[in-house]
Amino acid sequence: MNLHPMQPVKPDARVDSLLKQMSMTGFQGRKLGESVAVWSQMIEDPDVTIFAGLSGAMVPAGMQECLIALLENRFIDVLVSTGANIFHDICEHAGIRHYLGHHMVDDQDLFRQGIDRIYDVFAYEDQFRGVDAKIAEFAEGLVGFSGSSADFIRQLGVWLTQKYPSGRSLTATAARLNIPIFIPALCDSSIGIALVMARRGGHQVMIDQLADTDQLTGYVEKAQKTGVIYVGGGVPKNFIQQTQVIASIHDHGCGGHDYAIQYTTDTPHYGGLSGCTFEEAVSWGKESCTCRKVQCFCDATIALPLVISALLAAGIRRSGHS
Repeated sequence: MNLHPMQPVKPDARVDSLLKQMSMTGFQGRKLGESVAVWSQMIEDPDVTIFAGLSGAMVPAGMQECLIALLENRFIDVLVSTGANIFHDICEHAGIRHYLGHHMVDDQDLFRQGIDRIYDVFAYEDQFRGVDAKIAEFAEGLVGFSGSSADFIRQLGVWLTQKYPSGRSLTATAARLNIPIFIPALCDSSIGIALVMARRGGHQVMIDQLADTDQLTGYVEKAQKTGVIYVGGGVPKNFIQQTQVIASIHDHGCGGHDYAIQYTTDTPHYGGLSGCTFEEAVSWGKESCTCRKVQCFCDATIALPLVISALLAAGIRRSGHS
């Protein structure tokens, strides 16, 4: 066995070189540094299509601009998200803000004041309901629509740009750049609530979740190689993971994802999907036997700004993209 000596990390003004140093240390700091190296290799591999899964309250927690940077720099090709993140993203585009709060607070008092709490983030319930109504109004103009969540969200992104031209969001950016956003559990969000409002008003909009599965798997089947990046776990993680199984059932034999990164606080020993290891996924054929993989057990609100800043500071460019 050839052992490499540990390299103590030194303070560094450049986040890319800092994380490169961290990759030669230990524990989750090392994993964070290693994730930058794997993501960089994905970006620079011209044959790779990159899928990202987004869960957790990342947009309310202030990660919106980091996520937009991923799209604008083509660091990902397809996004699978919870509906909540996209709803909060739409709110920000429309000028509805999230506020610095505190986790040590009287929640009954917040309820009386009409304030919703997401750990230490506050927002106004009546403003959220106003956005629900706007999305319902948009849906009413799509009477007869039947399609995937990605088709629906693309049209919603175009509408956002037209209605709020000075706004900025992940949703509108994805529509502009033709990057699909799938929401496989769309009904489990305020977007779903808005569509129920439209339905009860006599306006039918059908989100075809089987079309989501088929379309997303189609991207995998057409790709020469695939890379996956998971922020948290949940439905977005398995929705992307299962594409490899579906592809193999239909004789495409993709062989599993070639690169895999996850930032999560969930652990594997409780048996949940969000914390399960990529090694476990190899047994299902979801990751390839030669997959370059790294899981960093870290709060994503710490990991994302550091990793994305490191990729940008290093000047990493997507092969085949401007």
